[in-house]
Amino acid sequence: MAPGVGGLPDSTVVRARSALFDVFGGHLRQRDGSATIAALVRLLEPLGFGAPAIRTAVSRMVRQGWLTPVRLEDGPGYTLTTRAELRLDEAGRRIYRTLPSTWDGRWHVVVLEEPPPRGTRDRLSSSLQLLGYGPLGPSTWVAPRPSAELPEVLAGEGLVARVFHGAQDGSDVDLAARAWDLTGLGERYREFVSTWTPVMSAVDGTIPAEAFAATQQLLHAWRKFLFADPGLPVDLLPQDWPGFAAAEFFDSHTARLAAAVTEFLDDCLRRGGKQRSTA
Repeated sequence: MAPGVGGLPDSTVVRARSALFDVFGGHLRQRDGSATIAALVRLLEPLGFGAPAIRTAVSRMVRQGWLTPVRLEDGPGYTLTTRAELRLDEAGRRIYRTLPSTWDGRWHVVVLEEPPPRGTRDRLSSSLQLLGYGPLGPSTWVAPRPSAELPEVLAGEGLVARVFHGAQDGSDVDLAARAWDLTGLGERYREFVSTWTPVMSAVDGTIPAEAFAATQQLLHAWRKFLFADPGLPVDLLPQDWPGFAAAEFFDSHTARLAAAVTEFLDDCLRRGGKQRSTA
């Protein structure tokens, strides 16, 4: 494995960055969106990340425009940028989604004026899927609702597109089935519940750090569905859609362990910039 910044494997830094996104999006965004670097080290310690990996990941997030340094009461820290707040708020609406999505019957259609260059195609595909868009062709994407981040994504890739928002002439069910692999997605939801049921059942919440680690790992696994599930309304989904049961599973275990998680989070943040010698 090729070393990343500071001699760390790049995969370690990427995983630490992903864990930081989960912590900021799942917890710190609901507070003031900031924390000292020492508090972040304590928060990610139960997930197996050391201070060097966290500091390197934070530096990378600053360079990418997700975090900005701030001086907090307890010492040097980092806070979310406006761009990060927008991304996390939109992701949050799709992560915590036990109730079926609402839909006004209109599709948001994006037609690129030119096919994307080969070097940007995969990157653009990942970005649009994260925003809830599914492909209808190499230059056409559709979503059940507009994304506020779409202009930034297109501008970042130097692409120009025609954008439409309206109803289509034809079957919306067929359109959804063409843009998204709902059969495969349903199987992934079933596998998610099957895999995580024994893991979460073994955590009773008596150890706050353990509860925090378990819920963060569950969130990380659940967040991957953001790239595959646009949050379609029930009328466009197959019968007995397993995504609803999976969402209920995620929400129920998150709620069950919430008190223990809050206790751990409060303890880590309360100690401010004082970092334990073992960190």
